[in-house]
Amino acid sequence: MKFLAKTFHGLEDVLAKELDVLGAKAVLPIKRAVSFEGDKKLLYKSNLHLRTALRILVPIAEFTANTDQELYNEVKSINWPEYININQTFAIDSVVFSERFTHSQYVALKVKDAIVDQFKERLGKRPSVDPKFADNRINVHIAHNKVSISLDSSGDSLHKRGYRRKGHIAPLNEVLAAGMLMLAEWDSTIPLIDPMCGSGTFLMEAAMMAYNMPPGIKKKHYSFMNWKDYDQDLWKKVSEESKSNMITPEVNIQGGDIAMQSIDLSKMASLDFNLRKAIKLERISFNKHLPSSESGMLILNPPYGERITPKDLLDLYESIGNQLKKSYAGFDAWIFSSNKEAMKRIGLRPSRKYTLFNGALECKFQKFSMYAGSHKIKKN
Repeated sequence: MKFLAKTFHGLEDVLAKELDVLGAKAVLPIKRAVSFEGDKKLLYKSNLHLRTALRILVPIAEFTANTDQELYNEVKSINWPEYININQTFAIDSVVFSERFTHSQYVALKVKDAIVDQFKERLGKRPSVDPKFADNRINVHIAHNKVSISLDSSGDSLHKRGYRRKGHIAPLNEVLAAGMLMLAEWDSTIPLIDPMCGSGTFLMEAAMMAYNMPPGIKKKHYSFMNWKDYDQDLWKKVSEESKSNMITPEVNIQGGDIAMQSIDLSKMASLDFNLRKAIKLERISFNKHLPSSESGMLILNPPYGERITPKDLLDLYESIGNQLKKSYAGFDAWIFSSNKEAMKRIGLRPSRKYTLFNGALECKFQKFSMYAGSHKIKKN
């Protein structure tokens, strides 16, 4: 069987490595996705285990279409009762990069019409559409005149681990955070500090990695459970195997934030996943936060400027640079930000750099290696 795992720009190679570890075949990174091959067990494992995948698609048809009618006819030629039960609901997700098809919603409507018309002609009735809580989600991807139709095996996006609580203004996407930890090559033997932890996304993703906890451990339902070929016994086996492989190593993961609300959100998240022992939290400003080890990794997602004045932002980034030089000799510091001007105020030269996106914002994820006595502190 052929599959397609969707991800964010810049995380394709990381996701490919995850798939290699799971035993996938024919792994091929492409734009914002990785194609691979495997069996039904691998499909289940991919949904449960992949930290940098947003969803897993199963392609069922590929064709060319130059007009609305050609699209409709090709979709209608697919044997839909093989995939959708008449009593189930469905929804269409469309992604379009084409001069011929310019509106994704219109494409979704044409595909929906083709599916409904086939059911009505063959069976005299049709399944209902439910955009929010569909039993089956159908993905339509059009690049120029190349059309791919896939079944979405995941349902809700896989970034929804289950530990996110409402209350934080700008939470970092879980898949993006996990991907950055992997790009930074962090592992559980390396002390990790996030002194601006917010709601604790970096901390939670790191702790789950250290404990070999599947990111989907709390997810109750996947779309593949609605499919006609769903194997409940196989899923149970995959799920139990994953839990039996969890470990509880000694780890040094620290988080700090000046806002008590952020600390509370991080605590609640770690408690929900039984990871409170793995994560040490403290309400403290970054300028007063001191590492408890002589070396390790610091990871930061500071404000970019959306909710802070330009001068305050520049001063903040300068203070970050000064604190790194003053207190973090022996550490590798990784900073994620979209603000190029503010990043210059760090006053350090990055030794590694990745381009990633936080929503629509193009960001840089940069590594700064801190050596004792090698950096001068800026003075205002």
